Amino acid sequence: MKIVAFAIVLVSLCIIALTVLRLMDRRDDRAEWDRLAAQQPEAPGRFDPEMVADLPEPARRYFAYAIEPGAPLLPVSVIEMTGEFSLGTKDDPRYQPMEAHQILAAPEGFVWAMRTTGGMPVSGSDSGRWTRFRIFGLIPVARLGGDPDHTRSAYGRYVGEAVIWAPAALLPGPGITWDAVDEDTARVTVEHGPLSQAVDVTVDAEGRPVTAVFQRWSDANPDKEHRLQPFGATMSDFREVGGYRLPFRVEAGNHYGTEDYFAFFRADVTAIRFPGSQP
Repeated sequence: MKIVAFAIVLVSLCIIALTVLRLMDRRDDRAEWDRLAAQQPEAPGRFDPEMVADLPEPARRYFAYAIEPGAPLLPVSVIEMTGEFSLGTKDDPRYQPMEAHQILAAPEGFVWAMRTTGGMPVSGSDSGRWTRFRIFGLIPVARLGGDPDHTRSAYGRYVGEAVIWAPAALLPGPGITWDAVDEDTARVTVEHGPLSQAVDVTVDAEGRPVTAVFQRWSDANPDKEHRLQPFGATMSDFREVGGYRLPFRVEAGNHYGTEDYFAFFRADVTAIRFPGSQP
């Protein structure tokens, strides 16, 4: 009986500790979300095509499509989404239905809070500072962050996603440069402190971004070693939101453009908004 009682106490203490850890993680999520939301300008300027007149032609085409003249310049966006997220590999993807909400504030950071809605119950958040996921709402299965590899990898993600969902964050300014790659592709490089990330944006004849491709610092490879490797996203189903034209369908994955490409992320956006902006 003493052994049983001890086991019950031990299990109870473990559950309490895991519950406290989850609550602390949620507190961190809220604090980081609020910090990033505060990056939205209180009195935003308005988009004028002259702002991009000196950029390479594909970049001008991108901005002309993505931002309407006179639209408020809102670099921080919030994205609500459903879709599928792979918990497996290219050969055995094990896609799980998911729903998530995200705040994107390049070059400051992001928070992506996700939970699966079928199959294995996985939930947690990814950010520029941590990756924390658990099963059954309590048991940690991933706790990463606080090291240069994670920081560099995460930075690549949210700069790449700014191309997709936050074009105002990429207008010419300190730390942002645009270069021509070819007649339909421009490269934006975003520098923030010691971090730097270049992303190639390919647009169609109208300026609609078709792909965002970049070299991402990642260990998503058979050797599990961090190195630069191609990552890419495709965009479709563009809709107008508050003076912007943004994709509501995005697929992304590692090793883009190679035979190892695997779209582990398939998102259907349900809403996009700009925190702090007037309706």
